Amino acid sequence: MDRHRARGRRARPSRRKPLLSAAVASVVLVGATAAGTVYMKAQAHDGTSAVSSASVSASPSSSPAGSEEASVEPVAEPSVDRDALLAKALKSVPVTAGARTSVAVLDVDSGESAAHGDAAFDTASIVKVNILAALLLQAQDADRHLSAQEKAYATKMIENSDNASATALWAVIGRADGLDAANKRFGLSATQGGDGELWGLTQTTAGDQLTLLRQVFGEDSKLSSASRSYLQGLMGEIETDQRWGVSAAGDGSRWALKNGWLARSTTGLWDVNSIGRISADGHDYLVATLSNGNSTQAKGISLVEAVSKAAVSTFRDTTED
Repeated sequence: MDRHRARGRRARPSRRKPLLSAAVASVVLVGATAAGTVYMKAQAHDGTSAVSSASVSASPSSSPAGSEEASVEPVAEPSVDRDALLAKALKSVPVTAGARTSVAVLDVDSGESAAHGDAAFDTASIVKVNILAALLLQAQDADRHLSAQEKAYATKMIENSDNASATALWAVIGRADGLDAANKRFGLSATQGGDGELWGLTQTTAGDQLTLLRQVFGEDSKLSSASRSYLQGLMGEIETDQRWGVSAAGDGSRWALKNGWLARSTTGLWDVNSIGRISADGHDYLVATLSNGNSTQAKGISLVEAVSKAAVSTFRDTTED
């Protein structure tokens, strides 16, 4: 049972900058390999820029000196406001009183992204992906491989969502300080590690989780190809009863995910989160969906899955293959 109970936590001064938008204007992720990796490329429109030219007619009496060049004016291609489409799609998702949600999604093939909500949420066990990413980055810096014990902890932590293994690796990376240092390099600007042993109370946003997924699945990453493949492989072997969440938005052909669920001891309400890569209609998507204030775990799972489906639908309804 993935239930990292919350205890009282001392106030910590924020060490983070304000949230950066999940949608990056000048650089986006495009392309995918069979292994599901993605690469970075400067954003560009498909095809060449369209132009309109004024027609020039010459009469027999026109002289060369009197001729003028045709005017050439670029015609702007119509843009799609993905954030607006996402907000519209989410209106059809019922959210019970007291619950709230946030989502960020990237269409790997087109490079377009959309996000809704920028509030901070408890990570619960989705932070286990971040913990392992930080450990792998530290191992790269030290030019070493993970030990057999670290690999055993990593497998149980990701595939089975084992809390004891997460606590062990949390200590190895240096707890919150180690996580925060790695995240600064990964580009996560609104994530702050939990106090002491409370890794499940790390604070994050959907936009930051999408950034983390880009590090895990993208070639333009601080993680090496070997590190990314290792982490992706574990996320693709989640035990059967945990295969819910963002995977509901896919067609089941390919997925890699990590879920988190936590009943807060102070309120009895549930945090339910899901992050990962899914495939739908021949497209790959990175999706991060967060929620809290759910009266039960089951209702939280239903909410996360409905939000994830709505997020991916904003691309499936408008993208031409």
